[in-house]
Amino acid sequence: MNGEELYTLIKEKQPNICQVAAYKAGEKVYSECWNDYQANDCVHIMSATKSIVALLIGIALDRGEIKRVDDKILDYFPEYQIKRGEKTIHNVTIRHLLTMCAPYKCKGDPWSKVCSSDNWTYASLDFLGGRKGLTDEFNYQTVCLHILSGILYRATNRKTVDYANTYLFEPLGIPPHTNYYAETAEEHKQFTIGKTPKENIWFCDPDDLGTPGYGLCMSAEDMAKIGLLCLNKGVYNGKQIVSADWIAEMTRPRTVESEHFRGMDYGYLWWIIDREKNIYAAIGNSGNVIYVNPEEEIVVAVASYFKPTVFDRVDFIRGHIKIFSHAAKMKVWVFGKSEIMKMQYFHLKKS
Repeated sequence: MNGEELYTLIKEKQPNICQVAAYKAGEKVYSECWNDYQANDCVHIMSATKSIVALLIGIALDRGEIKRVDDKILDYFPEYQIKRGEKTIHNVTIRHLLTMCAPYKCKGDPWSKVCSSDNWTYASLDFLGGRKGLTDEFNYQTVCLHILSGILYRATNRKTVDYANTYLFEPLGIPPHTNYYAETAEEHKQFTIGKTPKENIWFCDPDDLGTPGYGLCMSAEDMAKIGLLCLNKGVYNGKQIVSADWIAEMTRPRTVESEHFRGMDYGYLWWIIDREKNIYAAIGNSGNVIYVNPEEEIVVAVASYFKPTVFDRVDFIRGHIKIFSHAAKMKVWVFGKSEIMKMQYFHLKKS
């Protein structure tokens, strides 16, 4: 299948895709845009933001700014006033947040209460804990993950976007990002559901702390650089950006005991698509994906505008797109017939 046929197929079958970038063994094999997007335009990658934050936490650990993933969360907020009768929060660690095993006193994401508060970190801490104690149950959260941005700031004295620009984006050749704060609920909504290209921005709270659960805007080309960094065990252009040990720990599969996620495992804010082959992905609502297959040395990044009914983007990558080597050069993408996937992408309503 040639490039023109591929372009048409994606346009017809995956109409909210704006950009695709794919690499095989470090060489770019495909890059294209749809929906009037240019290669350097950005989309809101939604919950794929979480996976980039996992890398920032790893960098802070490598630099000794965060001591251990088993640090107690409250060690970073000694002035925080604990709610009366709350005991569980004392034992919650950074690892609990990274693995989505932190306990919360809420069902679903408390968007309104957190995002209308003066301090999003404290408001998120107010929901942490509960009478059940530490159960290690998988409890996927987005807005309350804001605690991680608070921890990163307390540990480094750098705002989220500044830390990312210095220690991750600049070394990868990703354009510097700036904060974006929505003054009203309507602005917040439009940021999330808007379909037009965005700038290099990161949604933030009133204190300029980037939201770690969503809110980062990137192009597919820059998303692919994140994937290549992970594929190469933390090395990019010969420089160790984050340790190989952190990449290995971050992508180590942990079983998710829930029927809602259809057998996928979880690492540290990365989804593990195939435990045996260690295929993993950053996944965001609307089909925003950074797909990494170490065995075949493949990275595929897909950037998409808002469309909440997209369930199959990882299936689309795994089941229809084949990248292969011919005469030692990566030539084309081949779309085969539909296959039955071992893992299926479960659409996260709140991502």
